[in-house]
Amino acid sequence: MAYSSSALRSISSLKSSAARSHASGFVPTKPSLLSFKLAQNPCLLTKTTSSGNFSGIKRSFSCRSRASSTEDSRPVQELSVYEINERDRGGPAYLRLSQKSVNSLGDLVPFTNKLYTGDLQKRVGITAGICVLIQNKPEKKGDRYEAIYSFYFGAYGHIAVQGSYLTYEDTYLAVTGGSGIFEGVYGQVKVKQLVFPFKLFYTFYLKGLTKDLPAELLGKAVEPSPAAEPSPAAKACEPNAVIANYTD
Repeated sequence: MAYSSSALRSISSLKSSAARSHASGFVPTKPSLLSFKLAQNPCLLTKTTSSGNFSGIKRSFSCRSRASSTEDSRPVQELSVYEINERDRGGPAYLRLSQKSVNSLGDLVPFTNKLYTGDLQKRVGITAGICVLIQNKPEKKGDRYEAIYSFYFGAYGHIAVQGSYLTYEDTYLAVTGGSGIFEGVYGQVKVKQLVFPFKLFYTFYLKGLTKDLPAELLGKAVEPSPAAEPSPAAKACEPNAVIANYTD
């Protein structure tokens, strides 16, 4: 193919221009085809910083958990039970690890007792746990323990508690969790001494439950007193006076 002299001069001019651009390090760029804009997000806070010819974006998230506000709105559910030692379970056992003649730091008390509804009409299960003696209080005729134990409610599941247990006055323990219908539970329980260590009355203040407690656990509680006793039917574990699969 033959080229005219003017065409040859144009081609030569283009080659010379490209060579100069390459030698100088200049590379032509194409204009941006699209521009992007970050969408507004109410949970996203941005802060732009710059250094020289570069800029960066720092992002932090501050969304409040929806679950927390939902849990806060759930009502506290109250549950009362009696714990009674009927002297037929071999406890409590007192292990004097301190090797001293008086109650001293480090002594252990494993225990298990029977558990009845607050109205004393049904046997629901047992308590089971251990107490570690922290301090003997002779001036108060009692002791301070660190207690870890559980309340078993047959087929309904169990509640676990932990905290300072005082034998000479009412106290509160933390509810640390549970199983069955008590899964995810938290809150506290008030411990009232009636006849130490044979009869105690508990009032639970439960949070985190997804459903209402069963009616058979919520009978009107008998006024706590040393004379309180379970009904004969509950004590004998008759079919109409126990919960399903009660823990024995």
